[in-house]
Amino acid sequence: MPKFTPISLSQSLNSKPNDERYWASKTAGATSQLPTGSQVFWGIPFEIADYHLVIVEDKSELEISVNASGSHLVFAHFCDENASTTVAGQSSDYLNPVVTAPGEHIADYIVVFDDGSEHRQTVRRRFEINQIQTRMQSGFSSRQHQGLNSLPKRGPYPNNAWGRWQTGVMVGDPPTSGRTRAQDDHTSRSNPPASWTIYALELPDRSKIVRSVRIEATGAASFAVGAITVFDGSEHPLRHEPLETVGLEFEERSVENLDINIDLGVIARRQDVPSFDGDAWLADPVKGWGESGEPSQSTATIDLAASTDATLSVEGHEIDVRSLVERGEARSRDGKVSARVLTAKRTWVHGKIIDSSTGEPTAARIHFRSPDGRYFPPYGHTHEVNDNWFEDYGADLLLGDTQYAYIDGTFQGELPVGDVYVEVSKGFEFDPIRQKLNIKPGQRDLEITLERNSNLRKSGWVTADTHTHFLTPETAHLEAAAEDVNVINLLAAQWGDLYTNVGDLTGEVSGSSSAETIVWVGSENRQHFLGHISLMGATGSPVFPMSTSGPTEGYIGDPTVRAMSEWADEAREKGGLAIVPHFPFPHSEVIAEVVLGKIDGLEIRDFHVPSMDTFAVHEWYRLMNCGYRVPAVGGTDKMSAGMPVGGVRTYANIGDRELSHESWSDAVRAGRTYTTSGPLMDFEVEGLTPGDELSLPASGGSVHVKATATCAMPINKLEIVFNGKVIAQTTSDGGEKILVIDEQLDLSGSGWIAARAVSNHIAWHVWPVNFAAHTSAVYVKAGQTDVFDAALGEYLITTMQGGIEWLDTLATRADARRHATIRKVFTDAIGAVNQKMPHSHSDGTTHTH
Repeated sequence: MPKFTPISLSQSLNSKPNDERYWASKTAGATSQLPTGSQVFWGIPFEIADYHLVIVEDKSELEISVNASGSHLVFAHFCDENASTTVAGQSSDYLNPVVTAPGEHIADYIVVFDDGSEHRQTVRRRFEINQIQTRMQSGFSSRQHQGLNSLPKRGPYPNNAWGRWQTGVMVGDPPTSGRTRAQDDHTSRSNPPASWTIYALELPDRSKIVRSVRIEATGAASFAVGAITVFDGSEHPLRHEPLETVGLEFEERSVENLDINIDLGVIARRQDVPSFDGDAWLADPVKGWGESGEPSQSTATIDLAASTDATLSVEGHEIDVRSLVERGEARSRDGKVSARVLTAKRTWVHGKIIDSSTGEPTAARIHFRSPDGRYFPPYGHTHEVNDNWFEDYGADLLLGDTQYAYIDGTFQGELPVGDVYVEVSKGFEFDPIRQKLNIKPGQRDLEITLERNSNLRKSGWVTADTHTHFLTPETAHLEAAAEDVNVINLLAAQWGDLYTNVGDLTGEVSGSSSAETIVWVGSENRQHFLGHISLMGATGSPVFPMSTSGPTEGYIGDPTVRAMSEWADEAREKGGLAIVPHFPFPHSEVIAEVVLGKIDGLEIRDFHVPSMDTFAVHEWYRLMNCGYRVPAVGGTDKMSAGMPVGGVRTYANIGDRELSHESWSDAVRAGRTYTTSGPLMDFEVEGLTPGDELSLPASGGSVHVKATATCAMPINKLEIVFNGKVIAQTTSDGGEKILVIDEQLDLSGSGWIAARAVSNHIAWHVWPVNFAAHTSAVYVKAGQTDVFDAALGEYLITTMQGGIEWLDTLATRADARRHATIRKVFTDAIGAVNQKMPHSHSDGTTHTH
């Protein structure tokens, strides 16, 4: 017996759909939108005649021949918007198409069997039948014909549709044109799409042949029948079982290259899940920071929600869903495709992450994985984290190929029964963990304990991310707490005609802050050629404008109205810090800012090679080799869910002061800092620490240097750097979690000395980053001389002369006065460098030997 038998209504068609004799105006207008011909609604095929319907009005009666048997008669029908009986005070025709008379008795459908017996079914408004248009009032026991469609979260998607695509699901066919959300919302309110009501009438005896259906109208409202299909199955054809993930085996092909369909159901997600070696994952020395790589194998999987009477088709090979659900596995009827339910048994768990040192729940970052390699996020977190720029700024993270959820110390959600793998991370002072758990059937509670490896807070050290974007202050607080960051600087910015976090600027500590996690919304003021500057901790009104000089930082035609040095001055006058983000890029006025003493710190985060000898690091060295003392800070420039808050962070020592944005800022100004993507540093020279000055005789001298680097991940090298050159090091080919240098070292004269550590292992941010750290410098003054490298001085002057050239030649000018003021920043800085040169001129603009 066939599963579906469409019934011909050709002998019963009696009118055109838009015949206004039967319909109120909106119903008449909407009938032309109804799909006709051969259609499939919710997996059920229908044959709907073009231009004609079976229309019933008043108290008329008609009979439709069926002559088939099955479990259900499935109708595609609808009724008029006007109701004869409404709740007292209700209008029968509001502006918006709404159901004002739910339960109104529209008709009786009488099933007539071959043996003469009958089965009568009452047909009521918004129960078995519904209006052709409704606004969020779908049927109680019927569906609108528009089915469910899964959407690829990563696109492609039409213009203005990104937000809706992130839901992963849409009712009806996705649009292909770029309509705005406002347009769609307005349309759905005032003119929803026309819909057939799909109703499955259950037959009392599926063995009997249905001779006909007699329709008796009550006269309450006109209605129409477009199609009837006989369905033969064991369950209600419109009811789906819970979502299951099914693994497929067919010719080792990617799921993206397979033609997969299901009739009575929906395929929600298709994914090739990389093969997962649980033992190797547990043994990996790097934990908590993601992983990436091309898997040797993968499993083609689909998530489906379907009736147990559904048929799954893979490249035309059919699999019975009932067998799959009941037995957990099934093969296609020809034996060429096998399918299995991956985690059929699941339980809802309430969990806590416990800080062992306090016994209390603590915010953290968490990842659950099934033995087959699938991510199981806690409830409230997406299954597929979107790491595109400015597209996902919720409490989720994607490091390499590993997805994480930020939680406040508690969580709940569905986990598979049996073995489950878990990874938990919280900054650099807790050991990240990977464990294999065994979840029992019906288990409700789960506790996971994190152990501290350090507590530098007790020694006056606090952590900060100097550079994040887009998050709300509350989410920033959550992610900072979960990453063990004490101060998170959320920066408003202008990007062309896009302005972000401007509404969060208050000129004071954010109300989202707590005792150990401070949120401050400052600004990153940006100029596409001269450079960027991050302003944080400034009280009062914002430092505007946040961008000048046109794209891509400013908008087209924006003139050059302020120097970055002016921005820095205003912020510092208001008690704030001025930090150069992602130093040294863009690379021009940043040099002048350092030379003129406008800057409190440089973001040193260029840890992309295990040597740390990158352009950015050496550009900092070049400035210090010319006598410009500026500390290192760490920040992430987080602009997507691919960057962890505090992945590169600042450690600053506030001593015995209470934690505040002010005490942290003072520590940065004093240079008591280091920047790190993992290692924890301790560095002393003759008992002095970063930011201090060491006095030596003019000829230099021997000094006691002690440096320690510890890390939850293996580190391979610890080095002492004097004036940019490595003068001591200790290494470990295999990697150690602690490296120490404790030596007497000869320093030849004035300059600076610092420690740096690096690992061959990487953490996944948006890009791979080596675990590394660099302290700020202890400054050395031998006799009365200051360090200055004349060749580097020439280099700095040339770079700044380039800034003048750009201002005079290409910059869009505001006016002559503003142009002269900005130009003077460069000429003053060039003059200051020239003053240090062995043979300087007084004009402040050029230097020759």
